[in-house]
Amino acid sequence: MVLIQLLGCIASSNVILGATAYAIAAADVPTTRFAESRLLKRALDPQISTFVESLAVPSPQAEAAQTSLNADPSVTAFLQTGEWIASALTKAACQSLRLILGDSKVDTTPVSPAVIQENWSQTCWKTPTCAVLAQNSKDVSVAIKTIKFLKLKFAVRSGGHSPNPGASSTGEPGILIDLQNLKQVSLSADKKAVSLGPGGRWGEVYAALDPSGLSVIGGRIPQVGVGGLILGGGFFHFSGQYGLAADNVKNFEVVLADGRIVNANSAQNSDLFWALKGGGPNFGIVTKFDVFTTPNKIWYTVSIYGVDQANACIDAFTQWQKTASSDLKSTVALIIGLDTITLGFLYSQPTVPSSAFAAFSNLPPPLVVAVPPTQGTVNSLTQILGASSSPEPLRHDYRGVSSGVDAQLYKDVYAIWKAKALAVRASTGANQTFVLQPIPAGLTAASTARGGNPMGIPQKNHQWFTTLIDWRNPADDTTVRSVSIATTDAWKKLSKERGLEVPFIFQNDASRTQNPIGSYGAANVQKLKTIAAKYDPTQVFQNLQVGGFLLKNV
Repeated sequence: MVLIQLLGCIASSNVILGATAYAIAAADVPTTRFAESRLLKRALDPQISTFVESLAVPSPQAEAAQTSLNADPSVTAFLQTGEWIASALTKAACQSLRLILGDSKVDTTPVSPAVIQENWSQTCWKTPTCAVLAQNSKDVSVAIKTIKFLKLKFAVRSGGHSPNPGASSTGEPGILIDLQNLKQVSLSADKKAVSLGPGGRWGEVYAALDPSGLSVIGGRIPQVGVGGLILGGGFFHFSGQYGLAADNVKNFEVVLADGRIVNANSAQNSDLFWALKGGGPNFGIVTKFDVFTTPNKIWYTVSIYGVDQANACIDAFTQWQKTASSDLKSTVALIIGLDTITLGFLYSQPTVPSSAFAAFSNLPPPLVVAVPPTQGTVNSLTQILGASSSPEPLRHDYRGVSSGVDAQLYKDVYAIWKAKALAVRASTGANQTFVLQPIPAGLTAASTARGGNPMGIPQKNHQWFTTLIDWRNPADDTTVRSVSIATTDAWKKLSKERGLEVPFIFQNDASRTQNPIGSYGAANVQKLKTIAAKYDPTQVFQNLQVGGFLLKNV
């Protein structure tokens, strides 16, 4: 087999042949192979020409990219011999992308720290070989075509709010497709829908729609990005009434693995439309979401209690779930911390019936009413919630699990979590929360009314537990994460023993080692795999994407 000498003085390089890695010393490659390399390079011209032509870019950029690719020995090696060094090949691709898209759209090595640190969690601060700062779907198409052509590792980032390594970042060798410049908020003429870019933040979306008296079903925290939240499902305050954020998408504009830009809706590519509503990053890169609008006027109040009232708050919350959560306009936020409890009452209309939150009437007075009863908007509430987030860069994690409604189960698991979380805080300084999210049967009914989704959420009253974990030292990762792992294990064990098991994991709350798509049910998983194979037959998103909840792992 012909071995192609690579550029530079490389003492020992990892070379890929199919799935096998080799180590080759550049000094051992005979100089007579240079002539063979030049001959091979000429043979490459049709392949590269066909690829560059498929990009449909202006002639000057196309010619520059073609010249660059033909002149690069790593590209020659990859296409002609099946041997290549991933780092050199990725750099060649980044150079080609820079020539096509321009310097302002491709940040190459060394990639700006500002680009790297845009990710919310330090667990995701990775340095790619280059970042494609896409400004439109065409840029994304060029990037994914290049990645597919040269079989390169990549990641996609919208808001970068996932704490799971690889979900929205990649190290070297790899290309980051950054969608943060795709952040349009464009209201339709009839104001029944709004077009959103995946890189926008929900706070920006609500602020833009607020003057029109409108909102959407989206994220609860303003810093969260549009794209990742919707593709994971997207749980909102009023999902019991309207369904998940994904259920409220009218149309997805998607860049497929082969670079085609298509629409997915109830009339076009309807199978892909269904799959994208909670199916994660397995089918394409969404560059626009057309989302149904909702009224923005709501009612809310937030109070703070001491942790000595945790069991009382849990009892009242459970009573509300059993007796009043059928009023789908209402919801309750219960966030139990290590020092205080946040209890929020929300109603999707500006006037709230006196019975809506009567289950909490026997609680003692709170330590403080942080937000008095307010007739406000989704935007005003979101800004309040966002103000509680720390701007300090930290390491973060989530973890999710579900169960039936039962106060004793909640209190037993809370006791387990509290003991472990306090001990870990004492040794590491990590902060953790214990969050119960009420899921009424109406949520699934609302999803079904919008055409359904692949998530397999049971149509019954239940809860989704989640936790937010913050810490500083990478050396503490295993210790800190052990609390949430033990807690979700306890949820599953006790729920099963007591006949309260709900084997569903909400993707947006799932941690790196969980398998949320596997909880969607065997039939839905198989359907998702069939759809993925149809729209991505060469498995670009399964085999080249470095992270995220991928179907290949189910």
